[in-house]
Amino acid sequence: AAWGTGSGWGSLGGGAGGCFQSYSCGAGGSDGGLLSGGEKETMQNLNDRLASYLSKVRALEEANSDLELKIKTWYEKSALHADGGLRDYSKYHTTIQDLRNKIIAASVTNASIILQIDNARLAADDFKMKYENEVFLRQSVEADINGLRKVLDELTLSRSDLEMQIETLTEELAYLKKNHEEEMKSLQGMTSGNVNVEMNAAPGIDLTTLLNKMRAEYEALAEQNRKDAETWFAEKSKELNVMINVSAKETSTNKNEITDLKRTLQALEIDLTSQLALRQSLEATLAETEGRYCAQISQMQGLIGNVETQVQQIREDMECQNADYRQLLDIKIRLENEIETYRHLIDGEVSASGHGGSKDLGSKNVGSATAAGLRGSESAARGTGSGTDSSGRGTAGGNTHSASKEKGKHHFGGVFLCY
Repeated sequence: AAWGTGSGWGSLGGGAGGCFQSYSCGAGGSDGGLLSGGEKETMQNLNDRLASYLSKVRALEEANSDLELKIKTWYEKSALHADGGLRDYSKYHTTIQDLRNKIIAASVTNASIILQIDNARLAADDFKMKYENEVFLRQSVEADINGLRKVLDELTLSRSDLEMQIETLTEELAYLKKNHEEEMKSLQGMTSGNVNVEMNAAPGIDLTTLLNKMRAEYEALAEQNRKDAETWFAEKSKELNVMINVSAKETSTNKNEITDLKRTLQALEIDLTSQLALRQSLEATLAETEGRYCAQISQMQGLIGNVETQVQQIREDMECQNADYRQLLDIKIRLENEIETYRHLIDGEVSASGHGGSKDLGSKNVGSATAAGLRGSESAARGTGSGTDSSGRGTAGGNTHSASKEKGKHHFGGVFLCY
């Protein structure tokens, strides 16, 4: 028997796979060579298993290449989607931004116009309120004037009454004076005669003194009434003037306070209207911004979901590939151990035959070693589980020379068993 290396240590990942050659091995050209018929069948079975193993390795490498190509394609598509998709919408961005700026400017202008309209309406309402207040003040002043006119009329009537009383008293005084003068004249005429009458009677009443006394009393009474009327009129006029001045001052103060309060109220109403308009504008802008960002977030979440789904699928594929790789690596290690055992056995038999050893003994040893290796490979195949049964039946051995982690491919050095 001879070991054929198949052009040295070949690369299983490169697809060369080496070659299997069969040689007729024997000593002196006889048919009873180093290996018996059963051992040849065993070696043939091992070669078939090795060929099946190599074909499976090639299939896995092709699947790995396809998976790498799919990953690369997916990354390229993801990059294209991240840049805006297959279609280029960048030329529309400027137009969209201009339209958005115009819409914002129009919204600001509209809000400013609405604010001006509201300010004008408030100013008109304020002027209307001022007009109504002025009308009310005018009516109040007119009512006060009418009330004062009534008081003045009452005072005028009182004065007229007092003047009439004074005139009556004056006329009565003049009448009394006239009567007194007539009585004096008549008495003087009576006393101007030459008749002397002497009477022993009580002295009569002095009419002149009585009249003077009555005149003095009436004059004093008239003067007192006049003074009382003038004093009462002066006091009432003074009180009325004081009341008018106090009322005028209070009215002026109240008017000033009302005017200040109205101005403050107007300023506060204008400020409130401005703040409300600004709030409405900001709420509209906020709602628009929230809607836009919600749409963008929904779109991004959709993209993230798709990417996560693809990443999960790729992760599952990689886990499957990793599991297959570990299974094949275990099978490869076991096959390498078996091939190493076969090599030592065959080298020992060849050296023994070179020194004139017995052919029958070599055949028996090789057969026993082959059977033991076969049993070991079968037990290894059973130990790998259901995932390695199909590959374990067609694998004889292999050796690893390099493993490229960057490309995800594994190259095994092939040792091809020939007989």
